[in-house]
Amino acid sequence: MASRDELYSALDMYLAGLNARDSAKVRWADAPFISENNVRLEPGDGLWNTITGQGPYDLRFADVKTGQVALFTCVEETNATSPAAIRLGVQDGKIAEVETVVARNADEGFPFLGQKFERKPAMEALVPAGESSSREELLEIANGYFETIERNDGTIRTRFFPTCNRVENGVQTTNNQEFPLPIARLGCEEQFRMGWYRYDDRLRGRRFPLVDEERGIVLAYGFIDHCGIVGDYTLTDGTPASSPVRRPHSYYLAEAFKIRAGAIEQIEADFLTVPYHMPSPWDSRGEPIT
Repeated sequence: MASRDELYSALDMYLAGLNARDSAKVRWADAPFISENNVRLEPGDGLWNTITGQGPYDLRFADVKTGQVALFTCVEETNATSPAAIRLGVQDGKIAEVETVVARNADEGFPFLGQKFERKPAMEALVPAGESSSREELLEIANGYFETIERNDGTIRTRFFPTCNRVENGVQTTNNQEFPLPIARLGCEEQFRMGWYRYDDRLRGRRFPLVDEERGIVLAYGFIDHCGIVGDYTLTDGTPASSPVRRPHSYYLAEAFKIRAGAIEQIEADFLTVPYHMPSPWDSRGEPIT
């Protein structure tokens, strides 16, 4: 079982190769399983061909029980800076899995403007002994978030700190007076109690490959499907609302939850649009790339 330092060392090795655009600098396991933006790739493809720099933002965490390590950062590709999440599966110091999410604003119909890649002390802090949760409890709380957002009707199926904030694609989407959608002025729990996300029909393909018990962080992946059926609806306080998504649409996401004292304290997510109801290559591991 690799230590946290060993997992971070493997991550640094991978990043050094990525920034050099040289996959030969990485110690690969036999037949590594690699995806970028939910598509299978060979080593050295995708971002490896286009990266021109990596920003200083470095939010990393690790699961020493499963040999998983992950990073939220930002990457530069010539004239664009994009949030990125990178997860590695490490075996005997070699990279056996890579799952990369690069949320490129240039490719999105709804760009996230005013991105800030800043340190978040809550995400980096160790959880005090009296406020820690078991691995099973951490997973239950994180999954409860997805249960809450799916067909959001105001029912809360997890627990939040009153001060909980969520950052999506480098932009804070809670307690933010400047975000285009008015719901962003509210906190995490308040948004869900209003039933704003009624149009999120499915939170599908949920995976929880990394649990950092020491820091209380769960890293999850999945898809939000919008069927496009929901039109006008009413929030729980009686306010009329209208879905911003009136066509079949899906997001693929990487989302990290910081959990302390049995409640979600901070959320970090990177996501991008993918074809509607697109499956995950991670659900069919072992099949060759075609």
